[in-house]
Amino acid sequence: MLTREEEAALRATIDALAKNPDVRYAEVRFVSDRSERLRVRDGGPEHASTGQTRGVGIRVLGEKTWGFACTADVSEGALAAAAKRAARIAKASGALAMRAVTFPERPPSRGTYETRVVRDPFEVPIDEKLRALDAPVRALLGKGKPISSASAWMEWSRVEKRLLTTEGTDVTQRFTFGMAGMEVFALGDDGVSQRRSYPSWQGSDGFQAGYERIDALDLASHTDEIRDDAIALLTAPPCPEGTRDLILDASQVALQIHESCGHPTELDRALGSEISLAGGSFMQPGMLGKLRYGSDIVDIVADSTTEGGMGTFGWDDEGVAAGTHPLIARGMFVDYLSSRETAHALARESTGTMRADGWNRPPLIRMVNVSLEPKKGSLDDLVADTKDGVFMAIDKSWSIDDLRLNFQFSCEAAWEIKNGKKTRLFRDPRYTGITHEFWRSCDAICGPEDWKLFGISTCGKGDPMQIMQVAHGAAPARFRNATIGNTGRRA
Repeated sequence: MLTREEEAALRATIDALAKNPDVRYAEVRFVSDRSERLRVRDGGPEHASTGQTRGVGIRVLGEKTWGFACTADVSEGALAAAAKRAARIAKASGALAMRAVTFPERPPSRGTYETRVVRDPFEVPIDEKLRALDAPVRALLGKGKPISSASAWMEWSRVEKRLLTTEGTDVTQRFTFGMAGMEVFALGDDGVSQRRSYPSWQGSDGFQAGYERIDALDLASHTDEIRDDAIALLTAPPCPEGTRDLILDASQVALQIHESCGHPTELDRALGSEISLAGGSFMQPGMLGKLRYGSDIVDIVADSTTEGGMGTFGWDDEGVAAGTHPLIARGMFVDYLSSRETAHALARESTGTMRADGWNRPPLIRMVNVSLEPKKGSLDDLVADTKDGVFMAIDKSWSIDDLRLNFQFSCEAAWEIKNGKKTRLFRDPRYTGITHEFWRSCDAICGPEDWKLFGISTCGKGDPMQIMQVAHGAAPARFRNATIGNTGRRA
């Protein structure tokens, strides 16, 4: 991870910053990131790449506000120069700041965190990985028409972090992230194309673990199901327009959480300090403890401790220890995803969600494992309890306004439910709603046996853009009197 000389350089840099009278707080964060991406399409390798990067980001709080600088050179001279740049930026920015940042002190954190890995993915031969992808692709292609294309992929990332702060925090973390999935396309004679994916939206499901998770995903055993669905969708009728009880599969509930709860509970969005990429939030501080976000059964929790979650860690990038924090409790809005600075603005404690995408970016408030707590019963029980409804599965696309209030999602497939049984298959389904009205209509959530943690490796935020690993746990859920319809797509 670090050589002895680089370790000494990090310590010398934080010691110098601690002695600087113009610096109230500083952090020195070393990050190395090793990655690998593989993809097989239509019976042959399409993509294989590896990458590696390492460097140090330095964030300094001056008399009034922040400065940040970074370097790919981990020598003592380069780090000292970067630290001076960060301090100068903080001083220059302070001349324009209306008021000084309040950054509450915390006791130092010390320790190590490491992903539990049974089989290191970076030690698995490339040929073995490509075979694991090629087999399901060939099964999906089958005898050809109407299947037009099939692909499968996996990605791996090994992230190592070392954080030193002027408060005395000294933590080392080593993450192993993976992602895998597959998709198939069927093309009808009239030009209509349909896609089915596994195990989640657009085929991808992320996790924090080793290569052993590829066996657990078992892509090969799901090829018949998604291939047959894709073919059947070519001749299926479009999802009808109207109002129906709506059951969403667990992966779609997870994405609904991401877009309509995870993002709007990011406190920097609500305070207006980070809105350049996707806007602000309708969930304003004055609504804490007052907004009826969902029904009484809706409990959504930010948990950075769940083993295997992409949003799991030992400490965030401000040295705040991982923990569990309710965001929605019995339907009421009770807390935000926050940093030390933003939480203090509301006289609260940080929920420990500051993370940076690599060494050359400052930390931002990011989702962790934001999950809907399971209740009881199976998906079969929920379908049996539904007289007239629609079951939708696997997201195809989504749209949501810049306050995270009005949304529209389309899914890959839907099934009509009549008198407790799934009947006709529908193509191109969609549903729309207003966030708090939609979650208030939730009257059933399946139990732990149907709950699953879904990982996302491409959550974007910030300017310049930062990509972060997050996760959402969910079980299938029912929403009464939802507005449904179809996308009207014909090709």
